[in-house]
Amino acid sequence: MFSTENHYEVVTFSIGDTKAGTKMGKLQLKDIENEEILNCILWEEALNRMDSKLFRSGNILRIVSGSFNEKFNNCLVSALELIKEAKTGLDVTQRTEVYGILEGYINKIKDEKLKNFVSQIYSENKESLLIAPGAKLMHHNYIGGLIVHISECLKYADANIDVFFQRVNRDEVYAACLLHDIGKIFEYTVDLESGLIDYNEDFRKEWRTHSQYGFSICMNAGFKRIARMIAAHHARADWGAIIDLSEKDLEPILYLVHHIDDLSAKFGKINVAMLD
Repeated sequence: MFSTENHYEVVTFSIGDTKAGTKMGKLQLKDIENEEILNCILWEEALNRMDSKLFRSGNILRIVSGSFNEKFNNCLVSALELIKEAKTGLDVTQRTEVYGILEGYINKIKDEKLKNFVSQIYSENKESLLIAPGAKLMHHNYIGGLIVHISECLKYADANIDVFFQRVNRDEVYAACLLHDIGKIFEYTVDLESGLIDYNEDFRKEWRTHSQYGFSICMNAGFKRIARMIAAHHARADWGAIIDLSEKDLEPILYLVHHIDDLSAKFGKINVAMLD
């Protein structure tokens, strides 16, 4: 049973607007003893009393004051105590090391035009890539999470390409892995002090998803098959895919990056708590 004596891990946190025009926080916590989920609401008055660092994914908290419902799976929270602070993500040395892995894969691309295309995008956006999260909630949601996710995708690709060598262009798979989430450097914002991640509303006004961004830059550069691989990597239109993999007679290559991306999202470090 949930109580104010339990310790909880922060799973997700977001702030929205109420119908009255005030702010409301939605906080999802996981009981570290039994892994049951507790959904919490914080009204604006409570939010104003709390440091935003409290809500970092992976933090361990205690509910000091709150009103639970009868089933003890929802709580209106008015006060929280930080028990253990989670890491915000990779440190500078770790980020540099992982970025070096990505540069190594860029250099493996034999097609000079494609290599130069990917290399230029990375060099122009290096600072953003080094800190970008892999997602807001679902996976790799910490500072440096995006490059960890991309490196995992590349390693999964290496483990599978040789099996399909007769039907797969290694250069194109590497490029698709390197660029499939490049739009996330613009789609998300991350506070380097608190580690909190949010959506960049300016990006969302101009682009449907980060997939659309990656698809567009590859199409404009003439790398149409890579663009299609990126367009399909979310698999379903309602998940943000431009090409839905339920369509008939698609090229087999379109499925590869989706499955690689999905494996990393499911088996990679989900949040900062798993970096310890």
